[in-house]
Amino acid sequence: MARRSQEVVSDVDTETLLAASKVISAAVAHSLAAVEDQVSVPGLRVLVMIQARGPLNLSSVAEALGVNASSASRTCDRLVGAGLLDRRESPRDRRQVSLTLTPRGQQFVDDVMGERLAILSEVVAAMPEEERRELMRSLDAFVNAAAWLTDHPGLDDSTGRLLRWVI
Repeated sequence: MARRSQEVVSDVDTETLLAASKVISAAVAHSLAAVEDQVSVPGLRVLVMIQARGPLNLSSVAEALGVNASSASRTCDRLVGAGLLDRRESPRDRRQVSLTLTPRGQQFVDDVMGERLAILSEVVAAMPEEERRELMRSLDAFVNAAAWLTDHPGLDDSTGRLLRWVI
């Protein structure tokens, strides 16, 4: 995707974008509130990454979270203790650990994402059909742009990967 020159966003576009982000953030916050006593935000992030990418090693988790290996290890230890994550040593190299979701971990992620989807689907279902189709096309372009920015200069949080949560 070729990067387009940045255009100045009008006040109306900015207000609309921020209003939409509040709706999406509310759906995320609601889904997190239901599980905050069970899993931390970084813990949920680990579960979602492994669901999306498949088995990961500890250094991949640490890099994706933007933390050191010991912090990632503690987060994963809590998830293992909760029965949501399976941690296995490689038979060839015991220093290599493979992290996978347990069936309970998979169900947990499905439940959290299902809650978000239910809220957002209800909002989208209230829209007229043509506007709903237009929104989906536009959101597809938005997600593609965000994915492109994860691999190219743009948004930066001192690691060069502000959008590292985009899967």
